[in-house]
This record gives sequence, structure tokens and C-alpha cells, in this order.
Amino acid sequence: MKRVLSLGAAAVIIAGAMLAAQAAPSFAGKWTLVPDPNAAPGGGPGGPWQSALIVQDAATLTITRTTSMGEFTATYKLDGSESKNTFNMQGNAIEQVSKVKWDGGKLLVNTTMDFNGNPVATSMTLSLDAAGNLRVESTRPDFQGGGAPVTTKATYKKS
Repeated sequence: MKRVLSLGAAAVIIAGAMLAAQAAPSFAGKWTLVPDPNAAPGGGPGGPWQSALIVQDAATLTITRTTSMGEFTATYKLDGSESKNTFNMQGNAIEQVSKVKWDGGKLLVNTTMDFNGNPVATSMTLSLDAAGNLRVESTRPDFQGGGAPVTTKATYKKS
């Protein structure tokens, strides 16, 4: 009986060590949007990027997004500490504060910002599917209708 318990405990320790040793996925590369035939036309602010260039090392992830509103670059610290990025929108500089967290093979990015005294929170999850495509799920407030948060899902192929 002791031997069975010892083998079981050893298996749990080994499995835990293997999970901890798994390297985080690399999202590095140039990515192009795979059009979704079921998506509503337009996209608008917060919609899928047309393309992205992602540079990743052990400490940071930098995303340069090309959208219908222009090009935006943000750098995120991968250690969970705050990352500050400023982007310009219609002549206004808006500071974003983000924190990232790994959840298995997914990278979760939670961002807060201030629009004219109104706090805004957004989230983005990056992951790779079985074919190696980049999956991005983003949630943001409904800026135009004031309703429930809006979630978009997009798939990108490496180009």
C-alpha cells in the first residue's frame, strides 16, 4: 500500500514539474487577419486588427497593430508588472495601464485607461490554435450603445 501511495505521489510531482517547465508559447511574427464570413461588416474601434507584427522575448511582448484607425504599438511586460503605453486618438494622448498573466498557453492582457474622466477597462487574450494560428479575443465597453461589453474574436495566419 505504501508503495502505491509513493508511486502516486511521485507521479503527481513529476506531472507538476512538467507543467511548470512548459515554455510559454511564442506569438512572435507577422500576422494577417483571416476574414470571418459570419462577422458583421465594418469592425469599428476595438474591432479586429487587419494585421499585426509581434516581437516577443523572455521579458516583453510588443504588438504593432494595423487597424482601420491607423497603426498602434504597445509593449507589455511578461512578468505581471504594470506596463504603460500611450496612444493618440483624434489628437488626444491616452495612457493605458496593462497587466498580463499567463494562463497555460494563453496570455491574458487586462488594460485600464481614462477617457475624459471615465475609467475604461478592456481585456485581450492571445493564444495559438492547433494549426498554429493566432487567436485574439478582446472585450471592451460598448462605446456607442452603452450596453453590455462587446467581445470580438479573430484568427490570424502567420505571413
